[in-house]
Amino acid sequence: MHIVADVNNQLGECVLWCATSERVFWTDILGATLYAHDLEGDATVSWPMPERLASFALTRHADRLLLGLASQLALFDLGTGELTPLCAVEPDLPTRLNDGRCDRQGNFVFGTLCETEPKAPIGSFYRLNAEGLTLERLPLRKVAIANSICFSLDGATLYYCDSPERAIRCCDYPSLANDRIFARVQGEGEPDGSCIDADGYLWNAQWGGAALVRYAPDGTVERIVETPARQPSCVAIGGPGLDRLLCTSARVGLVNPAAADGALLSLAPGTVRGVEECRFAGHPPHDNQCLEFSDD
Repeated sequence: MHIVADVNNQLGECVLWCATSERVFWTDILGATLYAHDLEGDATVSWPMPERLASFALTRHADRLLLGLASQLALFDLGTGELTPLCAVEPDLPTRLNDGRCDRQGNFVFGTLCETEPKAPIGSFYRLNAEGLTLERLPLRKVAIANSICFSLDGATLYYCDSPERAIRCCDYPSLANDRIFARVQGEGEPDGSCIDADGYLWNAQWGGAALVRYAPDGTVERIVETPARQPSCVAIGGPGLDRLLCTSARVGLVNPAAADGALLSLAPGTVRGVEECRFAGHPPHDNQCLEFSDD
């Protein structure tokens, strides 16, 4: 892999390819900054955020993103910089939002992480439903660091993890039944951000393991791609041909970071085949609030 954008992110995350604008989007969580990069023009732009941006989703409006900020969900207009708050998440817990991705129906599924040390399994998984902008807590196991959220091509399987457990789990979706271990991490590192390719295989960035791992649908390791960054954090497949592996990375915690640590990385086109990212299907609210919260 090689460096695409040398941005020195403290905690690069949530890399997504937008086929409409033909740009790569990602966030530096600790830097509270949203980035976009034009692969063909080799230009990077950024937007400062009012608080740490953990994850986000594309929407059906090319210039609007759904943001998973540290403490809340919000809509963001890339053109005007206008932020429309939707609702707070876990205001009474020492947690923040973390990984998130849209399901095949256009709902945003995300999780939280514990911000105290040692990290305790107090985080949860949620779904912001496109219809009515209702927020519900999903009845999944509590976690310390929610990660690896993605969906099978047919939308019938949800993948997720609690990173310190060093295992990726999956369950039937949307019923959430048949919760089980999909794959255990081999070697060093913990599972971080994931995506699904055009063959239905799961790619996972293994934090601390300096590798991207491709898992077959049965959970076996099909391929390992080593990264020059020691802490790859999230993986996506993009580029105009949806054939380019993209990866964020982080410098946080490293005593002597290398040039690739904190950079946006890429593998040459033609090595993989991806699918377009699912977009959040909801519309901006009239009252700037989620209408309901369901705690199951």
